[in-house]
Amino acid sequence: MRALWLAEGGEFVPPGAGDFDLPPIFWGITKPMLLAVLSVIIVAAFFLMASRRLRIVPTKFTFIAESVYDFGRNNIARELIGTKDFAPYVPLIVTLFTFILVNNIFGIFPLIQFPTMAHIGFPLALSLLIVYPLWHFIGIRKHGFVGHIKHQLVPPGVPKPVLILLVPVEAFVKFFMNPLTHAIRVFAAMFAGHLILIVFTLAGEYLLLEAGGLLKPVSVVSWAFAIAMTFVEALIQVLQAFIFALLAANYIGAALAEDH
Repeated sequence: MRALWLAEGGEFVPPGAGDFDLPPIFWGITKPMLLAVLSVIIVAAFFLMASRRLRIVPTKFTFIAESVYDFGRNNIARELIGTKDFAPYVPLIVTLFTFILVNNIFGIFPLIQFPTMAHIGFPLALSLLIVYPLWHFIGIRKHGFVGHIKHQLVPPGVPKPVLILLVPVEAFVKFFMNPLTHAIRVFAAMFAGHLILIVFTLAGEYLLLEAGGLLKPVSVVSWAFAIAMTFVEALIQVLQAFIFALLAANYIGAALAEDH
């Protein structure tokens, strides 16, 4: 990572967006690509190992897996989609939550220390290639093509003259902004959080190794902020995984709803 170059001519060179542009490791495959594949293996192995030997009294490991599944099932899918229709979408919601959670936690995991979702392509793929096509598919299957479009763009009871202004706004928000903001939320949080950690860590190292004698003790303060921000970042990583899955369930619920 280019941010490891602390100084250039004796001056601190702060990290920037370019430091997230990692070079290929082999055959054009980059570290974020490998981490995405690794996260799939981790999530799959986690649930397969937890479900191999189910008992009436679960082990601690099985209890943790059941708690994660129960959280995605009842606290996200059931709450947002509704008791009547939520069951078929539980695997998707739990998968989205755990997949994004693992990729986010990579950002503070020793030796890895890179959140995959800090690359905009990954959350965009989840949003534009999975959640939103599914949203349209569910809505069209439920209401028909015309009914789905009307269901999303025309709130009931709105005077017709108002629809002239309202429909274009609703179309822009529902079909353009929602897919983008769904992805940008997790991307921006992971990008900014990881950048802050890099800044405090490298600033501490620079102050200790390169700065004048009076500034060297300040490096401890910089590292203290880096440690504190790591805990804050861990909380944000969990929250962003939850929010992404929550919004996905909300869009599915909106497509299935009878009312606008």
